[in-house]
Amino acid sequence: MKKILFACLLTQVLASSALAQIEINTEAQLTATDGSHTPLWLNANKYGLSSLDDVNGYVRAGIFRSQQQDSARQWRMGFGADVAVATGFTSTLVVQQAYGELGWKKGLLTIGSKEQPMELKNQELSTGSQTLGINARPVPAVRLSLPDYWKVPGTNGWLSLKGHVSYGMTTDDQWQKDFTQQQTRYTEHSLLHTKAGYLRIGKEHHPLTVELGLEMACQYGGTAYALMGKPYLEKIENRGGLKGALKALIPGGNDEGNDGYTNAEGNHLGSMMARLNYDQETWGISAYVDHFFEDQSQMFLIDYDGYGTGANWDKKEQSSWMLYDLKDMLLGLELRLANNPWLSTLVAEYVYSKYQSGPIYHDHTRSLPDHLGGRDDYYNHHIFTGWQHWGQVMGNPLYRSPIYNNDGNILVENNRFWAWHLAACGNPSSQLHYRLMCTWQRGFGTYKQPLLNPQRNWNFLAEVTYTFSPQSVLSGWSLKGGVGLDRGSLLGDNTGFQLTVGKKLFLKKSN
Repeated sequence: MKKILFACLLTQVLASSALAQIEINTEAQLTATDGSHTPLWLNANKYGLSSLDDVNGYVRAGIFRSQQQDSARQWRMGFGADVAVATGFTSTLVVQQAYGELGWKKGLLTIGSKEQPMELKNQELSTGSQTLGINARPVPAVRLSLPDYWKVPGTNGWLSLKGHVSYGMTTDDQWQKDFTQQQTRYTEHSLLHTKAGYLRIGKEHHPLTVELGLEMACQYGGTAYALMGKPYLEKIENRGGLKGALKALIPGGNDEGNDGYTNAEGNHLGSMMARLNYDQETWGISAYVDHFFEDQSQMFLIDYDGYGTGANWDKKEQSSWMLYDLKDMLLGLELRLANNPWLSTLVAEYVYSKYQSGPIYHDHTRSLPDHLGGRDDYYNHHIFTGWQHWGQVMGNPLYRSPIYNNDGNILVENNRFWAWHLAACGNPSSQLHYRLMCTWQRGFGTYKQPLLNPQRNWNFLAEVTYTFSPQSVLSGWSLKGGVGLDRGSLLGDNTGFQLTVGKKLFLKKSN
């Protein structure tokens, strides 16, 4: 009976797929730079399909079938395959996306590597989310999600939820070995767990809505090679399997080399997010915040500090707590003008990450019971290679990615900074689209390796896309040109030009 039901289900899904529209995308891109490397906004937030080399490019082809085409059905099916052949990249053959999807009602199961968009931010104009960003290559994973808001029963549509849970494995083992020459910290077969939940307060088309979000991630498992206070790399077998997955889902356990101090196993990090939206017929405005944390000092802004002394040095004897300031965050404002083609969207952001719970870290000891949980060292970790994949940070690219380093260390060497960012886009005609981005940043290095003289940088992007008319002989073709600039000591002086030619083709299969 089960086989018959499964066969009926499979027949229904395949039948809907046979009548669906298939999208074929082809693209060629060339980037040339006068300077040490590609300017920031010609490289960043491209899902890792980018390069710092002064001359680089790729040819890309993809075929996709969106599961949303079955939106009228309970069961939905989708797939995607996206491959690039590149020059000047970290690898010549790049399997950017390869996934299959199966949906049932509001739920969606995705298996493979897929480019997932940011939540609660503008995909085109924002500097990027601090946890689940769009700056690095997708990680192959098994992902169960509610991709669209689901109205909570009994709330008359005033409360809605969406989110996901995902487990995957990183694919940059060989790149790490090549980059470090196996002389500094690197990992093999490390696993990645992410989860997120978002709550919307307000009806779907109500002018005023509030969105609250929590994004969390954990790197765990695999084999790490790290300098654990020794002059040589020590091999560390991290916990994987079911127990490791559970510790990643619910933080607990203890990392190797922590000398008995309690510490959540793996590299845990996350963001608390909020967005306030006000929409009218011809315009809308949103204000949002993204507060990043790497441990409870910034997640809860409080830490226990009532340990005893002497023989009771590790016992909780007093009701004493350490409070931390709420300083580190991304603040943003987005203005949408529906009837203004020359300026349709304007985004302004301020990013601050200098505090990191303060400059002092001290675990309680027999002689000094005070516990201070500072020096969080955002995006870095003492065992894992930090919040990066293929050298690009998986969060906000204003944290300088390890791929910029010339010393063979997979480290984010500038994670204490402040930055102002202004971006705009518009559609002067139905075929013409532009984007402008300008960022001013001041970097202070890290607490471990501070910059004695803070470094400044100014980053600029001007980009224009022209899509040929459906009535022309070049229907489906698009041409995009971009100019990027870096000026300052943080990333150097770079001037780059980027040209992208693309073609979209839609095929409708028949029975």
